[in-house]
Amino acid sequence: MQESNHNAPDNLGVKSGKDGFIESSIEKIIFGSRWILSIFYLMLILTLILVAVKFVKEFVEFATVFWFIGESEFVTGVLSIVDKTLLANLLILIIFSGYENFVSVIGVAEKSLDRPKWMGEIDFAGLKLKLIGSIVALSGVHLLAAFLEIEDLDKEDLGWMIGLHITFVVTGVLFAMMEKIGHSSKGSH
Repeated sequence: MQESNHNAPDNLGVKSGKDGFIESSIEKIIFGSRWILSIFYLMLILTLILVAVKFVKEFVEFATVFWFIGESEFVTGVLSIVDKTLLANLLILIIFSGYENFVSVIGVAEKSLDRPKWMGEIDFAGLKLKLIGSIVALSGVHLLAAFLEIEDLDKEDLGWMIGLHITFVVTGVLFAMMEKIGHSSKGSH
């Protein structure tokens, strides 16, 4: 009669017995650890509230002086408000996509008519591309505001701003190219 080994893998490669219990327990802990990320997303929501407060403060300040400022100051004020809006959009994108990609599907939004079309469709690579795209847009807004007040700006600072913007643009293009290469190589296998 052949002796059975309780720790040997079965036909499917699954361990039974004590080793299987240990492995399963470790895997449950590892899988459950993704919920730690929810703390980060909750703090990003609080950050979004802070951005909203800053937005309202900036808007009120802008609304009280816009009659008395010149054209370039007016456009700079509008760009500052647009800047906060882009930042808020970026935070929402990171919160929704990050949570759905790394923690759990947002169940309450699945049947909502207000569910954004992009929700659930952005994978980690897409999130990186949207993130760098948002950074380029924010950088562009800051650069445009700097050009509007060019007479008050140190030329060396302006040079650094242009250099950083170009770096962000090149980085975005390289990310997009790497992603396209990655998708085309997956399709050929």
